[in-house]
Amino acid sequence: MEVINALGRRKSAIARIYVSEGTGKITINKKDITEYFPSAILQYVVKQPLNLLDVAEKYDIKVNLDGGGFTGQSQALRLAIARALVKINAEDKKKLKDQGFLTRDSREVERKKPGQPKARRRFQFSKR
Repeated sequence: MEVINALGRRKSAIARIYVSEGTGKITINKKDITEYFPSAILQYVVKQPLNLLDVAEKYDIKVNLDGGGFTGQSQALRLAIARALVKINAEDKKKLKDQGFLTRDSREVERKKPGQPKARRRFQFSKR
């Protein structure tokens, strides 16, 4: 099997992944997944598509993660892994789509407006 690459985005995070056959090792920015995401919840989010298809021990994944916070990064990585698994085996697409792993969450941060402290928050109104 040759190296499969895929891309995942969420908020301002971008995950570029390279999947090859191996023992289930996930390397993110040259660190192990347990070192990069110390939280067990975020590790679970990243591994959801792999666990759904029972292929967690079949592939080695190298990841370049850039931008965003840790939640956005983990969800971008989950999308990239799901897309790569579909490239490897197209028959898995229905399972992954039913769980919502192939859907790009397109919500972005709303811009701050002038004359306001935040995007929608306004300064306190004073009648007098």
